[in-house]
Amino acid sequence: MSENLQISNTGTDLEREEGKITYATEVISTIVTVATTEVEGISGISGATSSLTGIIGKGKTPRGVKVDMKGETVCVDISVTVDYGMPIQKVGRNCQENVRKSIESMTGLHVEKVDLHVIGVSFEKENQEMQQSQKLALTLESEEEMQAAKEEPVEVEYSEESSVEPETENEEEKEAQEETPETEKNEAETDNE
Repeated sequence: MSENLQISNTGTDLEREEGKITYATEVISTIVTVATTEVEGISGISGATSSLTGIIGKGKTPRGVKVDMKGETVCVDISVTVDYGMPIQKVGRNCQENVRKSIESMTGLHVEKVDLHVIGVSFEKENQEMQQSQKLALTLESEEEMQAAKEEPVEVEYSEESSVEPETENEEEKEAQEETPETEKNEAETDNE
């Protein structure tokens, strides 16, 4: 069995007795884009659209990804931004390895090299974390204020004039005094008859 290898402008053609498999550079670029954005610490590819459907649908190589195919070997250049605070060397190595594995497992092509260019540092993740911690602090502060308001004792001052019990006693005494003279008058009238 002999292998005939043909190179076209759009990618690599692998011609065998079973048939021909052609990989367009856009396909490899899409694999590179997905594999790169999967890596923790990579905030984005320079100039790439945020949605993968946009990349796939346009049929164009995204900016920030350059694919060079020669026969069954692929060389890739990627320009990325890294999240602030992440170890750039470790993130870079993880990205290179993920891109290499993805291309080789999906296409069977050999990846000769993956050049990674860190062109920026993103503070977006750090800013989001800071905003979340500020919201949490405000929430905790308002909860503490509500708890303090619930725990404050309510002071009520009673005076003799405003007290309910003395008024009740005074009313009962008045009624008792009022009944006594009338009852005596009624008893006196009854005796006179």
